[in-house]
Amino acid sequence: MIQNRCVPIMPEHRWLYPIDWPELSKVIRFGRAKGRCEHCRRPHGQWVVHLGDGRWWDSDHHHWRDGRGRRARPREPNLIALARTTRVYIACAHLNHNPGDNVPRNLAALCQRCHMIHDAAEHRRRRWFNAYRRRALGDLLKELEAA
Repeated sequence: MIQNRCVPIMPEHRWLYPIDWPELSKVIRFGRAKGRCEHCRRPHGQWVVHLGDGRWWDSDHHHWRDGRGRRARPREPNLIALARTTRVYIACAHLNHNPGDNVPRNLAALCQRCHMIHDAAEHRRRRWFNAYRRRALGDLLKELEAA
């Protein structure tokens, strides 16, 4: 199992995280979560077969699971045509999107799929804010040029 891989932090955001973030992240991902996503139960470092809608094949228990880690029954007769594989990497996520709030109840070990789903609303909010800020700066520069 791959345990030393940690999702890199962008250099401009590094100062937001505590100095012991790699160790804290490892405790959450491999101590508390035992190397599995806390939302869907996908195992870290393994290749999993999935259907693209959250359902994935749990090779340890020999059945399909849904996007929440519960046992699922696929309805499609030809799963081979739908199946894809992906390598699972578990990252430590801040549930309230605040990297300064590092209490254990605010941290979760999430696979890439669950992490992106969890962060989707925050990413939309930031994208809107950055576009709004760029427009405002553009308007300000136009006014300065006109003056």
